[in-house]
Amino acid sequence: MIGIEIFSGPGGMGLGAKYAGIDVALAVEKNAYAAQTYLANHSDTTVVVDDIQNINEFRYEKKGEQTILFGGPPCQGYSKSNRKTRSNENPKNWLFLEFMRTINVVNPDWIVIENVPGLKGMDNGFFLEKICNDLHSLGYTPNFKILNAVNFGVPQKRDRIFIVASRDGIAFEFPTGSFVDNHVSVADALFDLPKLENGTKEDSLKYKHKAKSEYAKLMRGNLRKATQNYVSKNSDLVIERYKHIKQGNNWNDIPLELMSNYKDHTRCHHGIYRRLKEDEPAFVIANYRKSMLIHPTENRGLSVREAARLQSFPDTYKFFGSLDQKQQQVGNAVPPLLAKAVFEQIMKN
Repeated sequence: MIGIEIFSGPGGMGLGAKYAGIDVALAVEKNAYAAQTYLANHSDTTVVVDDIQNINEFRYEKKGEQTILFGGPPCQGYSKSNRKTRSNENPKNWLFLEFMRTINVVNPDWIVIENVPGLKGMDNGFFLEKICNDLHSLGYTPNFKILNAVNFGVPQKRDRIFIVASRDGIAFEFPTGSFVDNHVSVADALFDLPKLENGTKEDSLKYKHKAKSEYAKLMRGNLRKATQNYVSKNSDLVIERYKHIKQGNNWNDIPLELMSNYKDHTRCHHGIYRRLKEDEPAFVIANYRKSMLIHPTENRGLSVREAARLQSFPDTYKFFGSLDQKQQQVGNAVPPLLAKAVFEQIMKN
């Protein structure tokens, strides 16, 4: 099966597709740094650096195989945490129409659209219904489901909605996941990685010890050193706050005198200053620098490599751009192991 990815980001969904045996021939991403990350890790894929709205032709080698078009249009507008532009008046919330236009150009056998679960309820289901109706009108049979990455071997509780549509009238049945009763924990994912300090900027460090969990072994492969051990430099005040927060807890553990610069600290979002719990999967990492997500046993933020581990990117995967850009790419990506499960299910049809 030949894959074409739009709104590709750094390539998490594309990696999952390749894991499932799909030949991803072409990817489109307008952010130059995310596109650079994609190309560096997917050397056999042609990466087009442009806005999908500017592209009217897709050139790739047609091998007589089925074609699958997939991707995740920008999702901030659909997120429940976005209270400012979460409506049909935000033009970015209509970028899914580019999927419909691209379908007319490519005429794929399968379509996979990935997004935040908030898409289902946004505007009383208007957008989800619109997407499914448009797919029907184009001759496709769509189905959708919210999947939690943690049930597919990803050490993170991350819900995503997938819309899968077939041109051949197949009523797609979603995978259930083989990790429902044996979630991968933060300790499984991170505890073989190097010990780091606040503000560490080491490109390569030896692993702390041999990989003990099956997950760590899968992520490491044959590597001897962990790369991209980049940690944001937090102020002394922020580090002092970290010291008071117990595993699984958030800013509520911080003494009032350390929160005096907040106009009203009681209005802080529950996801701010959260320390990961080592014996459970991680919370959603998203913009983990901005939310001050804390390492379970060390008083610092997460490194790029640690965040990538929690997303199920292998340690060979490298991200490009500034530190902020690397962090954003990791946080926004589709967990490859989650995507792999969806694509493997499609390959069975």
